[in-house]
Formats: sequence, C-alpha cells, structure tokens
Amino acid sequence: MEATPKNADDRRRADLREFLMIRRARITPARAGLPDGGARRRTPGLRREEVAVLAGVGVSWYQWLEQGRDITVSGQVLDAVARVLQLEEPERRHLYVLAGLNPPLLRAAAVQAPVSEGLTRIIDSWMPFPANIIDRYWNNIVFNEASAAIFDFNQQCRNCLVSYFTNPVYAGRHQGWEEDAALVAAEYRSSAADYPEDQGFSAITDELAEQSPLFAELWARGDVRPPGPRTKGINHPLVGELYFESTQLKVPERPDLSIVLHNPIAGTDTARKLEWLDDSEGRKAGLRAVAG
Repeated sequence: MEATPKNADDRRRADLREFLMIRRARITPARAGLPDGGARRRTPGLRREEVAVLAGVGVSWYQWLEQGRDITVSGQVLDAVARVLQLEEPERRHLYVLAGLNPPLLRAAAVQAPVSEGLTRIIDSWMPFPANIIDRYWNNIVFNEASAAIFDFNQQCRNCLVSYFTNPVYAGRHQGWEEDAALVAAEYRSSAADYPEDQGFSAITDELAEQSPLFAELWARGDVRPPGPRTKGINHPLVGELYFESTQLKVPERPDLSIVLHNPIAGTDTARKLEWLDDSEGRKAGLRAVAG
C-alpha cells in the first residue's frame, strides 16, 4: 500500500508518477515505431525501459522519474520524454509543472482553428456592450455590432494594434489616446514574449513602425506590461462620453484566443446610451439629427 502524500511536494510527485504511468500505457509499441512483442507482452503500452531508450535517457533515471523520486530534471529531458509519450502541448506543460519546473513558453499552432459557434454566441450575447475576440497577434477574429458602432471596427480593421495607431476615427474618439498608446505598445510586447520563436509579431511591428512614428518611438523603448483590466473613455459622435472597463479573458481550450469585454463603468450613463444606440429607431433619430 502506497504512503499518503504528506505535503505539496509529495502530492506533486505522486501526481507525476500517475501521469507518466497513464500516458505510457496509452502508447502502443506500434505507435512508438517498435515491434509489438507478440504474446510475450503482458500490457499494451510501452515498458519503462522502452521509454528510456527512445528518449535517450538512462533506464534507472527514467524509473526514478516515474516513481516520483526527488531527482534533478531538465527541460530538454522532459521534452524528450514528452516526445516519446506523444504528449500534446497542454500535457507537455503539465509535465513540467509536475516535475517541479516552470512550464515552457507557448508554442504557436501551425494553423489557427476557426472560432467555435459557442464563443461567437458569447460575443453576441454581450450586446449592447462592445465585445470581441482577438488572436495572439491581436487580430480581430470576431466582434459584435456594439464594437463596430463604438470603436469603428470593420472588415478593414483586422488588427487591433495597427488600428489603434493608424485609424483616425478611433484615435479621435479615444480620450487620452496618446497617453494610452504607451500602455498598448507595452502590452503588445508582453503578448509577443509568450511566443519568442513566432516571427508573425515582428512582421506586424516592423510594418507598423514604418506607418506610425509614434509607435516606432514607443516600441523602441522596450517597455513591457501584461494585458489587464483598464478603463477607456470614448467620445461618440451620437451619444457623447462613454466610459468602460476593458477586461481580457483567456479561453482555456483555445490559449491562442482572448475574449475582450467592455463593461460600462458604474455611476455613468454609459449603459443607457448603449441601449439607446442598440435601438434601431434611436439610431435613426440620432443619425437624422447629426445630418441636419
């Protein structure tokens, strides 16, 4: 009978032992490129010594790892084990945590999967408040009608960073646009740091630096700030001042995506104005007044 874990480290090593045993059992010799062993093999999964040989580590060392012993491990060796056990990216990062190492930086997917209908419904259900979904590059993947009306999002506004520094409509509406520009650039650098081998970020920042001298100046500072909640003030041509708290939510099943929700700040009449804008008759009346 196994001893009950006494502390957090004991529990982590017990979880590591269980995780490796389960993942090893699901990999057949055929999947690993080995002969199946025929009737001599009692279990369908790989043996410990087979994992060790395929990963290029000592048999005793791998046995100690799977037993959850207090041994020194490296990311390079864990990656070799993850390759043999054919771990997916979330599983590979989980292996690092169980082994007592900081999880590796995210790997960018080769091809981005489409946004699910469920995520699209979340954005639509946030009406009449603005909401959108961005990918790791801050490309606008999905946005609702309120985002289009408030922030001038449209099919030409494909990237939020580029739009911030090049869209004169948004710049004219955003209170404190130039002051917040430094925060935006710093947050983008933080997002890019999660994917150090992804050249897609450099392609965007290099091109934007040629279009916007202000962005080029701010980017050269090298400031870094993780994205988080912050307030936004908007001067809308129909309803006047609007005040939001912007929040980014990560999608667990899609770590390459973030949901951006804009919630009216309490104590302002932002919610009432947004409800009026969402009403078709109210918009028509407002447009007629502006045109007149």
